[in-house]
Amino acid sequence: MLIVPVISAVMRILILGGDGYLGWPTAMRFSDRGHDVTIVDNFARRRWHLDQSTDSLVPISSLQDRLDAWERVSGRRIEARVGCIEDGEFLDKVVADFLPEAVIHYGEQPSAPYSMRSRQTAVETQQTNVIGTLNLLFSMREHVPDAHLIKLGTMGEYGTPNIDIEEGYIEIEHNGRKDTLPFPKLPASLYHASKVHDSTNIHFASRVWGLRATDLNQGVVYGIETDETALDPALATRFDYDETFGTVLNRFCVQAVIGHPLTVYGAGGQTRGYLNIRDTLRCVELATLNPADRGEFRVFNQFTEQFTVSELAELVQRCAGEVGYQVAIESFPNPRVELESHYYNPKHQKLLDLGLEPHPLGEELVRSVLSTIERHRDRVIQRAITPRTKWNPGELEGGALSAAQKA
Repeated sequence: MLIVPVISAVMRILILGGDGYLGWPTAMRFSDRGHDVTIVDNFARRRWHLDQSTDSLVPISSLQDRLDAWERVSGRRIEARVGCIEDGEFLDKVVADFLPEAVIHYGEQPSAPYSMRSRQTAVETQQTNVIGTLNLLFSMREHVPDAHLIKLGTMGEYGTPNIDIEEGYIEIEHNGRKDTLPFPKLPASLYHASKVHDSTNIHFASRVWGLRATDLNQGVVYGIETDETALDPALATRFDYDETFGTVLNRFCVQAVIGHPLTVYGAGGQTRGYLNIRDTLRCVELATLNPADRGEFRVFNQFTEQFTVSELAELVQRCAGEVGYQVAIESFPNPRVELESHYYNPKHQKLLDLGLEPHPLGEELVRSVLSTIERHRDRVIQRAITPRTKWNPGELEGGALSAAQKA
């Protein structure tokens, strides 16, 4: 059943992480629709790339240049505040000054490999994500208790259990009694563990403080172009392909263009949910325009299709061959501790019920991505593609496999 959005008036929307891959296109999307948008960022994503000597394949402008270009192209102004949400005083002032009606929270360290690199990066991930979200919950409780929090979660919170994955909650019968409880979590990295902590804290704030929140457990996002980024090169969002921040489809496409074999980790049966960046923006928009009730913690599984790693490799290989890139597929020792063949059936109906019309992954989009990479192939940093971060360095270096890898 299609549900008509309940909010159509201009809203004050605060976007945390508004300089990022998803945050920047989201800010333009809401601004283009007439909403009053303020973004917050501390440029950590740019700093992390500088630290590891990597960069976006597609050149991206500074935040100030982006803001100026958007105002020039659209006639609308997006305001920006620079600072860390782990700083509670800074965040309190932003929230108290702007008084948002909706807060879209992308402002976290988003990489599983980064969280597994070292003790330092694991601690940084937990501090950035868990403390930042806690600060936000307190700021909302104190200053905008009726505002709606739209939080970007991850399907990785669930792991790959041998049962169907529900949308956030599961009805359990135990010793003759029944209850509906949060779906069990099996985080796949310390990054994913931080997102589980976020979900627990947000659920608490909804139950106890009466906040309203929607947790968007997102699959892997692909694509780089939206209606707004296409308006001017200065509005482009980032395209990461490195082993730390790049996703598997990006990595395969870059490898195909530069003639590198497509590196399938292990058996290649790892199955995940995927969605187009355009669908991400639409999901966030639908969640924002259809807010949760006071005291409600909603969970939407945000993806549109699911693929194995091998299926993606075969798709890229086929599309690359059609445009003149002949590339092999090779199995690469899996740096992660994960099941390489498993049952995977997550539900994802709630956003469809709100009106999402998905853009399926097809050959045309893959060829478009390959064309974009070809235009910028001189920017490819080849050493950044091969994984160096290992989930269990001792076992992997010694040649032993964990029980999960043997399964």
